[in-house]
Amino acid sequence: MISLIIGNKGSGKTKRLIGLVNEAIDHSKGHVVCVEKETKLTYDVNYRARLIAADYFGVEGYDAFYGFLSGICAGDHDITDVLVDATLRIGGRDYEQMAEFMQKVSGLSEKTGIDFVFTVSAQEEEIPARVYEYCRKI
Repeated sequence: MISLIIGNKGSGKTKRLIGLVNEAIDHSKGHVVCVEKETKLTYDVNYRARLIAADYFGVEGYDAFYGFLSGICAGDHDITDVLVDATLRIGGRDYEQMAEFMQKVSGLSEKTGIDFVFTVSAQEEEIPARVYEYCRKI
């Protein structure tokens, strides 16, 4: 399952994501991963979550982003949740490419059983309608 936290900058998306990371840790029978653009959440996310900065690994664009997430999933079969902050800053602001990315991540979620949550800094109207075929807004 893929969930989206959508809102403009400053609307509390990251704060909500941090709460979801910490909740997932309490309920998960496996591992929880939090991906961010750059190292900013070190002191906010529970130490039991695996915190990964995409910039450290040179991840830019949706193709690289999908490969990065696939690699994370392939490297640890005990992952139950992957939560991602700053989706558009990592992948780019092309909403059609984002829709294709979400379609691929949906397939990855089905294959692995991992739940994904992404923050998206945009207005809901900017997101292509087909994204909601694969994702739900929370």
